[in-house]
Amino acid sequence: MTATLNPPKQKQLKAPKRRSNALGLGGSGGRDTWMLVLPALLPVVLFSVYPLVQGILLGFTDAKAGLGVETSFNGIDNYTKLMTNELFWNSFKIGMIWAFTVTILQFLASLGLALLLNLDLKFRWLARTLALVPWAMPPVIVAIMWRLMLNPTYGPVNGGLRALGLPGDTNWLGDFSTALPAVIVVGVWAGMSQTTITLLAGLQNVPAELHEAAAIDGAGTWHRFWHITLPALRPIAVAITTLDLIWNFNSFALVFVLTAGGPGGQTMLPMLFAYNEAFRYGNFGYAAAMGNVMVVVIAFFLFFYLRSQARSRLS
Repeated sequence: MTATLNPPKQKQLKAPKRRSNALGLGGSGGRDTWMLVLPALLPVVLFSVYPLVQGILLGFTDAKAGLGVETSFNGIDNYTKLMTNELFWNSFKIGMIWAFTVTILQFLASLGLALLLNLDLKFRWLARTLALVPWAMPPVIVAIMWRLMLNPTYGPVNGGLRALGLPGDTNWLGDFSTALPAVIVVGVWAGMSQTTITLLAGLQNVPAELHEAAAIDGAGTWHRFWHITLPALRPIAVAITTLDLIWNFNSFALVFVLTAGGPGGQTMLPMLFAYNEAFRYGNFGYAAAMGNVMVVVIAFFLFFYLRSQARSRLS
């Protein structure tokens, strides 16, 4: 009599339940998740998204300053008028020169300072702290300080030139040939801190073993900087320069206090031009159309930044 062996029953494995999304917004905890996100989301919607939408809509109206003034939809009339406004496009050209020049000089100066602060020097902690001082100062205070320094009569800049036997009577912020370069120098100094700290953080993440191996193979300082340091800093450099370009193009307070767009419109940035059109001449709809054009430009820069970030992650 033979016994029949029955194979053991295999347990059927249940497929795990598929989550609706990464945050679980569609699951049972969706309501709790939204309650956590809402306090951070509401200020963004109220103070960023809503004013942006209102500004875009305002650019298609003939809104003007004054009580009881009727506002009507005028289509693309503001933009048609803007296309022939040579003063605005001249300010736009000045704004592009300002933004690109300040951003490039900021990056070069900040990279040099970051390389210096990354060395094992005495009192390095003090130097790193002092590098943050411009970042901690409001733009208005920075502008007032530099106006005093560049004063043609009693400013220390002209005083130092006179002490060296050089001409020391230049009106840096009031002369047509020196106003924009002087404002660019102030912009570079004011914005160096955040760029320096960002690049310094990137430098500290570069593996020291790579430099040591390259030095053993006979690579010099410049060769190691060009083939090791710069490629490692590329994602951070692209990110910070793109953000700096957006911030510099949007500059208002610094240049407004320094020159208010003068002399003769030599430092009239687009933001200053739109400000004057809205609050000096009362053409709110026309000024909003100028703002919409600048939003498109900023969106282009933002697209470039996001695309570069995506490419760096893929590589």
